[in-house]
Amino acid sequence: MEFSLSELNYVLGDIKNLGDEKKDLLNFKNISIDSRTLLSSDLFIAIKGKNFDGHSFLSEVLNKGVQSVVIKKGMQKLLPSEFPCWVVDDTLEAFQKLTLLKRKKLNIPIVAITGSVGKTTTKEMIGEVLKKLGRIKVSRENCNNEIGVGLTILGTDIKDKVLVLEMGMRGLGQIENLSKYSEPDIAVITNIGTAHIGLLGSKKNITYAKCEISKFLNPKGVVIIPANDSLLEKTLKEDWRGRVIKVELLNIENQNENFKRDYNLRGFYNPSNKTILIEENTFEISFEGFHNASNFLFAYAAAKELGIDFKSFNKFDFVSLGGRNKVLKSVKTTIYDESYNASPESVKACIENLLEKPRNKFFIFGSMQELGKESEKYHKEIFNLINNSEIEKCLFICDKKNEKIYTNYLKDKKKFVVLNHIKDVPFEINKSTKKGDSILIKGSRFWQLEKIIELIN
Repeated sequence: MEFSLSELNYVLGDIKNLGDEKKDLLNFKNISIDSRTLLSSDLFIAIKGKNFDGHSFLSEVLNKGVQSVVIKKGMQKLLPSEFPCWVVDDTLEAFQKLTLLKRKKLNIPIVAITGSVGKTTTKEMIGEVLKKLGRIKVSRENCNNEIGVGLTILGTDIKDKVLVLEMGMRGLGQIENLSKYSEPDIAVITNIGTAHIGLLGSKKNITYAKCEISKFLNPKGVVIIPANDSLLEKTLKEDWRGRVIKVELLNIENQNENFKRDYNLRGFYNPSNKTILIEENTFEISFEGFHNASNFLFAYAAAKELGIDFKSFNKFDFVSLGGRNKVLKSVKTTIYDESYNASPESVKACIENLLEKPRNKFFIFGSMQELGKESEKYHKEIFNLINNSEIEKCLFICDKKNEKIYTNYLKDKKKFVVLNHIKDVPFEINKSTKKGDSILIKGSRFWQLEKIIELIN
């Protein structure tokens, strides 16, 4: 898919230093921000990030034989005097504008997912379910910010049938910006939790930030949200006037209840065989737990919107990403690796899943970050849940600054060992566990708990 000179001039303003004789010859195969993978047929944009500045690599870029570059005003001195270039006030904004240009040229449906918990797992589920339509492009790992989302769109091919994007945020306005430059057709908000409450200050602000995903949604599109969240429904209505699908997962025991006519899409989960009943279809998924069954319900709703015709029974074997939904069996124990990140909601969901396991249960718990002034309150809620559960022992890891606070709170609770470094975890857990025991590992990314897994027997 080529980008013509006229298209680029329309988006970026007129190119500098290009003679009339070359104007009919200048086309670009792709847009690049990485000098290492750059091809001579690409247009290079010099973006400045936290740890890099693309302008520092312009000499390397020119050596690769590119025809033109996009640079920030004032950086012309880094180029030969007559070299064709676009000069802009903000190269990141230019990158995003070209992202939108590519999105419009693709002319395929885009599904965008956000939420406090479960968005990455839901994204992967949606991508897997949609494979019935053909080749699906799914954003890699955590390419969910203004650069990652843009690179995903630019890396999408005309052979792809659907693009599935994850949208993360660390403040108000960020998801709105991602929506602006991707114009989704289907938006999924998995939930509104307390992750990032330390940054945004309140659940109301978190809700507003997540609802920004609808700001530039296709007016004929749809937003899929969890049912029974009045704050989310009210906030969404402030900017979105289109269709809304509300999904609700219940236990299988509720199957025969008489529900009022509310048009919610309901699923019924049977934990004994990991099946979900949705609209008379039965699904078996490889991921365990009520929370993953709930994520699948969002995937079902999105896939149905895109015309997937489900048979009477479907089995989905989803691939686990690092630190999410991984079950690791050793000679001695079974480890449930949920180490990637943690929020109060995701920790509670993983504990519920652990409690369904046989034999003794252990929890390696790295403290939750970004909870601000609410941090102590949410940690104590988790401690109380653990203390009143069948969990045998919890190794809680926190920094020295908070160690005294939590040690005092836990001093009469015999299930807890408080540590302030992950290097102390393997010895403590290995001396406590027996053959057949289950271990849940869950904590904020800050702790990098995946490093201790290979040290656990």
